[in-house]
Amino acid sequence: MYDSPYDFREACVTETPFNAESEFDNQLDRLVRLGYPALAGLTENTFRDLVAPLRATAVEGTAGLPAPTDARVPFLLVITRDLIGVPERVALTTLAGKRKPGVVDRNYAEDDLPRFDPIKELEVPAGPAYLLFDIDRGEEFRNLAPATALEKITAQDRLPLSIDEGLAFITLHPASLASNRCFSLIGSRCGDKRVPALWISQGAPKLGWCWYGNPHTWLGSASARPERIGLE
Repeated sequence: MYDSPYDFREACVTETPFNAESEFDNQLDRLVRLGYPALAGLTENTFRDLVAPLRATAVEGTAGLPAPTDARVPFLLVITRDLIGVPERVALTTLAGKRKPGVVDRNYAEDDLPRFDPIKELEVPAGPAYLLFDIDRGEEFRNLAPATALEKITAQDRLPLSIDEGLAFITLHPASLASNRCFSLIGSRCGDKRVPALWISQGAPKLGWCWYGNPHTWLGSASARPERIGLE
């Protein structure tokens, strides 16, 4: 039936259905292990109960989507800055198989990050957590300026990621951030020409920024399906 062991392995991967319930539980367990409940000032049980209503929605929203890969995942459980600050969450990120914690680029002024709001087109749900679907790190947009990438993303009926969403991506799927596979977060802006981005510096994730009109060969632009579903 199979011409080689490789064909057999590929068939096993293809034929194994994606289990959204298990993926949701895995994402929630990872956040708990990283210490998200304590950072939020909650007990573990309270934190789990807070996001539990999203579990059924995750299953419904991922119908027909394939299992996660390094480049693309079916959904993310996004924790917002309403619950835990950006610097605290950045510090809990690591590269796949590494232990060095992520950092915020020193070129952000002390009061900069709170000014980077999700753009209105994202229609981000209010509250501490929500679901995002069909996320792609956008490596096809490498060497394109964010301005150009945004045009192509919206032409595909998709929307760019915000800072909260990008942090959820690399927190829950660390392999999504890799050498020459970094990405801009065009969905968060502060009124000037800066665009937040996640890249690798000294063996760890870094939340930095680049210019809206500048391309980089190693920097794509991440995107997702338009709908974002919250707790309310």
